[in-house]
Amino acid sequence: MSYYVGIDLGGTNIAAGVVDEKFRIIARSKLKTNRELSGDEVIRCCAEAARLAVENAGLKMENISAVGLGSPGTVNCETGVIEYANNLNFANTPAAEILRSELGIPAYAENDANAAAYAEFVAGSAVGAKDVVCITLGTGVGGGIIIGGKLYSGFNYGGAELGHTVIDINGPECTCGRHGCFEVYSSATGLIRMTIEAMNEHPESLMHSMMGDHVSAKLAFAAMRAGDETAKAVVDKYIKYLAAGITNTINVFQPDILCIGGGVCNEGDNLLIPLREQVAGEVYTRRGSKNTKIVIASLGNDAGIIGAAYLWQSR
Repeated sequence: MSYYVGIDLGGTNIAAGVVDEKFRIIARSKLKTNRELSGDEVIRCCAEAARLAVENAGLKMENISAVGLGSPGTVNCETGVIEYANNLNFANTPAAEILRSELGIPAYAENDANAAAYAEFVAGSAVGAKDVVCITLGTGVGGGIIIGGKLYSGFNYGGAELGHTVIDINGPECTCGRHGCFEVYSSATGLIRMTIEAMNEHPESLMHSMMGDHVSAKLAFAAMRAGDETAKAVVDKYIKYLAAGITNTINVFQPDILCIGGGVCNEGDNLLIPLREQVAGEVYTRRGSKNTKIVIASLGNDAGIIGAAYLWQSR
């Protein structure tokens, strides 16, 4: 049996896991991410998380065939250098080299959204597909693209930033500096913003009494199910923008499968059925016999670890 370690580096936590040949995570570890540390020091913390996961699996490092890291930012997948990440102190940080030195095994690094997409391709909702696009609806909108079974990130490793394609040039400003990005409307953050705007305009909405101590991305869907018309309008607006961004993506790539993930996808058919209907009516190939299948990601938070663990196979 071969084992691999995957490390999912986030702004809050470093999650590591030992993954077997059947893509099962057999042991885990988690450390807090210290954003005050230098890039090199953060990667050494990742190495420590890897050691803890291996120890928790009852294995030794010599039992591990490779380690992979999924990191935010622009990652040169050929050299394993993290060139830049806006929330961490990475500036041409040689992540793979540090991991190899610390752990003594082959090491790889990739953008975290790309790693998660690769996990869905090898072990999740996109198994058996050739061309796949994965979109994660979280704080932002992340993207991962697989063409012909290989991860695509462009000549400068900054590709697949699907969240920063523009839907409305007169829309709200995005964190990237542009206006009306897909991310502004279709992230969980965007859904929360639209929910708050609707609540401010409609004090009679059930959302006020259902919100608890804060407005979440779940609120509009929950109030819609309770019969609130204002909440239904929010959900309809959200799905309309999401469908526009997904249609744009399909029109460019025409993948076998487009996989969506993130907490918003827990809404299941309340999201997926109207989304599929709108995309089917708008996509350029709507009169064709073959169209992209839209599915919900199946691996959840495990995708980052599994995809990172199998980066050796993506090369």
